[in-house]
Amino acid sequence: MSTYLYGIDFGTTNSALAVYNEQTREIEHTFIIPSLIYFYHQRPGYTVGEEAITAYLEDGMKGRFIKSVKQVLSRNSFTETRIQNKRYTAPDLVAIILKELKQRADLMTGQDCRKAVIGRPVFFDDDDVKKDTLAQTRLNRATELAGFTDVRYQFEPIGAAFAYEKNLAKKENVLVADLGGGTTDFTYLVLDPEKSRSKDRKNDMMATGGIYVGGDSLDAAFMWEKGTPYFGKNTQYEATPGKVLTVPKSLFVNICSWEQMNFFNGLRIKKDMEDYYYFSGEDRLFKNLITLIDNNLGYSVFRAIEKTKIALTAADSTAFSYHHMGIEIEETVGLPDYEQVIAKDVNRIAAYLDNFLLENNINPDAIDTLFLTGGTSMIKSIHKLFKNKFPYVNMNSGDNFKSVANGLAYSGYLFGVE
Repeated sequence: MSTYLYGIDFGTTNSALAVYNEQTREIEHTFIIPSLIYFYHQRPGYTVGEEAITAYLEDGMKGRFIKSVKQVLSRNSFTETRIQNKRYTAPDLVAIILKELKQRADLMTGQDCRKAVIGRPVFFDDDDVKKDTLAQTRLNRATELAGFTDVRYQFEPIGAAFAYEKNLAKKENVLVADLGGGTTDFTYLVLDPEKSRSKDRKNDMMATGGIYVGGDSLDAAFMWEKGTPYFGKNTQYEATPGKVLTVPKSLFVNICSWEQMNFFNGLRIKKDMEDYYYFSGEDRLFKNLITLIDNNLGYSVFRAIEKTKIALTAADSTAFSYHHMGIEIEETVGLPDYEQVIAKDVNRIAAYLDNFLLENNINPDAIDTLFLTGGTSMIKSIHKLFKNKFPYVNMNSGDNFKSVANGLAYSGYLFGVE
């Protein structure tokens, strides 16, 4: 009977699993699901992936919608949340997605596969050792809860590199840039098709690094600049006669961050928002913020933002459009305007890359290929960044959503077997 290994790319936006047959040494299936969980409004239980979106919309967007749960792994401020009168820790929430991936794959293989190589970013939260250790500990616990007992971890960009290596005819020095929803990771390594089944690849890994900037960062920047004005960011209120103040900007920082919005439902903050609304003379735009929070509309708003971002990977202008429950947004966004909005984050990636090359003594002339993967790699500003830094280096990309999972599945050497 065939034995299997699962390569799992647990991502901020999407998660992928590759089913690897250890006897034939081939990948039999690779599938992707959105990293989403929806807890029903008026009945117990939850649903995951594509079904979470459908259930959320059919439920009138009234239940609890969880997105970007990977982001809470490194947050020591997050200990638990209560949903449907039940306590959920970070490992509990992550395990829900990992368990869903496992169940779907087990249906394909007809086996209870407990062996997996699971990807992780080079740094869960920039170069913070304590947060990184916390995230890894929580991920370990999540894999146990999901039913995996024989697990190894691999850096996600290394997984992408091994997927690319399968298509090489000769040895290359490759810089891999994995630009996902939560992080941007770099790995510089030697890829050689003759070593693809080797037990030990440590000497081929010359440098790894990463920064806590990804697609979610770009969406947060867009929400801050283009979205929050529609939710009353500049609303003024008069709590005492003659003293006019602007509502706290912290309210709007929270709605730009998914890990904050997921748990932005305390009674105290809701009372504060009602007070601001009353003392603002019932400002129409600030009412949109209350509607957003009370009706759990965050996902649908960020879906509109993501639609705008994706459209601008192919067009020079598009519409930022959202119309729901009295919230009316209709604004044309040009590519130069969008690039200005995300410039700070793109510049952070560029600065980190410069430092990465310098600290690791990497001469750009020695790089044979630049391999880009991850959904954020499709952003035009990102492409410009790499073309400007490496004008004479061959630029390649694989499947932006499956490359990492496939490469993780090819990492069986981590178990000490060919």
